[in-house]
Amino acid sequence: MAKKHLFSPLALLLIVAVGVVGAVALGLATRSVVNEKSEIFIPSGSSYEKVISLLDEAGVERVGVVNLVGRLKRLDRNPKAGHYTLHKGATPLTIVNMLRSGAQTPIRLTFNNTRTLEQLAGRIAGQLEVDSLALLEHLREPSTAAKYSIEPEEVIGLFIPNTYEVWWNSSPEALTDRMAKEWERFWNEERTAKLSRTKLSRMEVVTLASIVYEETKAVGEMPKIAGVYINRLRRGMPLQACPTTKYAVGDFTIKRVLHKHTQTPSPYNTYLHRGLPPGPICTPSIAAIDAVLGYTDHKYLYFCAKEDFSGRHNFSTNLAQHNAYSRRYSEALRHAGIR
Repeated sequence: MAKKHLFSPLALLLIVAVGVVGAVALGLATRSVVNEKSEIFIPSGSSYEKVISLLDEAGVERVGVVNLVGRLKRLDRNPKAGHYTLHKGATPLTIVNMLRSGAQTPIRLTFNNTRTLEQLAGRIAGQLEVDSLALLEHLREPSTAAKYSIEPEEVIGLFIPNTYEVWWNSSPEALTDRMAKEWERFWNEERTAKLSRTKLSRMEVVTLASIVYEETKAVGEMPKIAGVYINRLRRGMPLQACPTTKYAVGDFTIKRVLHKHTQTPSPYNTYLHRGLPPGPICTPSIAAIDAVLGYTDHKYLYFCAKEDFSGRHNFSTNLAQHNAYSRRYSEALRHAGIR
């Protein structure tokens, strides 16, 4: 008997057709669909259709092919949120693989010069997916401070002003964990060695630095001002720091601190309470923190803003000289119409 053919002509035709289709599909899947580098932000909980729409808006060509490849590779079952970079020359296959693996591109998060947790939460939320209210509530939660063995008033001190690479869709918990790690990294061996000279804890250094930073932005003067406050602390004198009074009042636009302001009842008012306030009154710069750690050793107990409004100060060892400088500054304020 003659042997039967293993494949009929129709079967062979189907095999060839499938092969051709597969080759075409593979060619399309591996052909560039990105002409210029771009980025997409996929919000948490986004549908697969939303992901495809975002790719289309980002200028990806032949999104239909990307859609097909994504479904074949089951990307549609679990789209991963985050910030992704679409590099020039990317293909449907590389895009889908990137999104499936969650290979995000970090965001450069920057914050500085913030005075309150509300401001800090707003600055961060303006750069990441996290909701400012959700972040603020997390930062205010007593359990958050307890987790890092600090007081609730000290939470803002964990956020050392700098630029950090973080995930765009970081949760409030993940973000504070990251900042706590950066805090520990900040307190390296060199800075830790300087603590004994100040006789302050790490958070107390940041708290004092926040006052110094609010007093002046002149980096060269920071160690000298820090030295004044160190001297007052060691003598048991009240700090009488105007920035803490503004913080206590809750009005940072005050240009001239008056007697009525210094009587504001608040644990942050260092005119009424001796020692440091309960926590930082802002996020001090790294320069201000290092200025406290490297404070200038001198005998000054007072300082007053110079009457030329240069932002610098006159320093005094006694109250009589300080009062003379204060009168000159008050007179300059009066002439400038600042009351």
